Amino acid sequence: MSQWDPTARLSYWAFHSNRRPAYMRFAYLQLGSDAAAEQAVDAAFDSIMNEWLPMLHMDRLDAYAWTVLKQRIVDRQRRRSPWPEPMDISAFEAALKEAHADTDQYEVLTDTIRFYSAVSRLAERQRDAVLLRYGLQCTPGEAAAVMGVDEATVRSQLGQAHRRLARLLDTSAES
Repeated sequence: MSQWDPTARLSYWAFHSNRRPAYMRFAYLQLGSDAAAEQAVDAAFDSIMNEWLPMLHMDRLDAYAWTVLKQRIVDRQRRRSPWPEPMDISAFEAALKEAHADTDQYEVLTDTIRFYSAVSRLAERQRDAVLLRYGLQCTPGEAAAVMGVDEATVRSQLGQAHRRLARLLDTSAES
């Protein structure tokens, strides 16, 4: 990096500071721990830095960087111990916290489990769009910027995800 021209250095650090918070939140959703998320994101930015100068000539630099991040998350998931880790129940605790006193908490919990199971069965890009939009509260425009795609693509992925989730949840309700 020391041999890069100042503009390339500045553009890399601007990209890094702009994307790192969203990448960290997304990696945390996928990996369940701050340490694992930080390792995956740091590895992604190391790879991006090594490819930065050629990346500057790409049409979809953000999309390429998103792909690098996703691969580093997969790498980190593969490195986990072969023994199952304790289940992260924070999503379930949040669902129960939001349940009203007159609501059956067991029903809220089972609905939450069904929903997370259905989301896990979406296509990868649909799942990414859903996690960014609803898990991280990004606008479709923000999700598009992070994923390196057009906002219309995110909206389309969300629409497809909604239809698929409706079918999956309707099917699982019957069984």
